[in-house]
Amino acid sequence: MDALELLVNRRSASRLAEPAPAGEHLENILRAGMRAPDHGTLQPWQFFLIEGEGRERFSQTLESAALVAGFDEKAQEKSRTSPFRAPLIIAVVAKCEANHKVPEWEQLLSAGCAVMAMQMAAQAQGFNGIWRTGPLTDSPVVREAFECGTTDKIVGFIYLGTPQLKASTTVSVPDTAPFVRYF
Repeated sequence: MDALELLVNRRSASRLAEPAPAGEHLENILRAGMRAPDHGTLQPWQFFLIEGEGRERFSQTLESAALVAGFDEKAQEKSRTSPFRAPLIIAVVAKCEANHKVPEWEQLLSAGCAVMAMQMAAQAQGFNGIWRTGPLTDSPVVREAFECGTTDKIVGFIYLGTPQLKASTTVSVPDTAPFVRYF
């Protein structure tokens, strides 16, 4: 699949199974994230790989966060089971420098671009995934688990694996007119 076709037909996949990207495939995904637009060459991100036993630790973290947040039993269960939706999760944290010439919002966007680049690299190699956040992204319990400082933000969790459902290779072409203005 060429790059333009990949970009204009990108689709998330939420039903993911083994195998997960590993070895050279995973390294390509991480390198793609490192090539995100980055004003000031700050590399304002950190990637946490969650796989194997790490998914169990992440499950416990989310369950604890849900309890602290006062979620009902159903939401606690959903929090506990969510790490098992995919064989690999990459948590992306924007490691923002306060009082830098590059504003924090721009550093945050750069980390978001890293997520998009990693998703595209996964899909280009035959894998897929979905970018998730949720109400626990800002939880003090979750932030502590991912070593967030006061200016850091968890940008999201990229769930990656092999898609279980065959998705259409093309999507309907969106009408760009309502989104474009000339200045």
